[in-house]
Amino acid sequence: MKICWVGLGHMGLPMVVHLHRAGFDVSAFDVSAEARAAAAAVGLRAPDTLLEAAEGAEVIFTMLPTGDHVRKVLLESGLDQATAGAMCVDSSTISPAQAREISAEVAGTGRSFVDAPVSGGTAGAEDGTLTFMVGGTAEQFAHVTPLLEAMGRRHFHVGGTGCGQAAKLVNNMMLAMNMASVSEAAVIADRLGLDARTFWEIAQVSSGDSWVLRNFYPIPGVVPTSPASHDFAPGFTALLMRKDVGLALDETSAHAVPGAMTHQAARLLDQLIQAGEGHLDFSAVVRVAAGELPADTSLAG
Repeated sequence: MKICWVGLGHMGLPMVVHLHRAGFDVSAFDVSAEARAAAAAVGLRAPDTLLEAAEGAEVIFTMLPTGDHVRKVLLESGLDQATAGAMCVDSSTISPAQAREISAEVAGTGRSFVDAPVSGGTAGAEDGTLTFMVGGTAEQFAHVTPLLEAMGRRHFHVGGTGCGQAAKLVNNMMLAMNMASVSEAAVIADRLGLDARTFWEIAQVSSGDSWVLRNFYPIPGVVPTSPASHDFAPGFTALLMRKDVGLALDETSAHAVPGAMTHQAARLLDQLIQAGEGHLDFSAVVRVAAGELPADTSLAG
């Protein structure tokens, strides 16, 4: 099975490396020459053009920032002519509606489309322990399962087209809110005089436990792998998380859910971004919770 991979960022490159190491025939492409060079440096075939990378591909993976990027690659780049009959698997995070729209347009070119966003972050991508949420038919899910197994530990068939994206948006919605609450708690714990490490250990075995607490505690030096211990190097940038939270807010509005907590998480991210720190990991919202950045309650969520 020949695979074309498009998108070699923080997530895409380690994911495609796992496919390559599993023995799949992979060609990788990114618009960034630097990203292509990084792929070549780890033994991947990374030609200078998308059409070269896609030649003869039976499966096309996209791991891109937005749905507009996905549409451009799959429908506006000439790829439809080069990959007749291929299955397109999108692991980006886009809206469920946009996934369904792209799927319909892709089907019109004689190809098929599966939405398969991931959870697990850069650590999961590097370790090959990602969770995939797949929207499509049972037959499509079965077809892509061997590929997903090379890159992740868990893969779920969520439902029809767009359902994978729906699961991802709700998951990231929860992640953003949890990060905001853990950040606020970490700040007040510090100001109450609690030792950060001791409190973290207590919370892990108490009702305040969460994945965010264990992995992304936002006080430097407590969790060695947390972005806070590395000057908030991403990871998952605040800009990208704000995009995902915005997509979740679109869904809360469309389905008559007030979304008050999600709006608040968006406001914190907005303050971080407005302060020029959107390139940092999203867990840097602790700086907003700590009052280190100018408060702006007028920012809309």
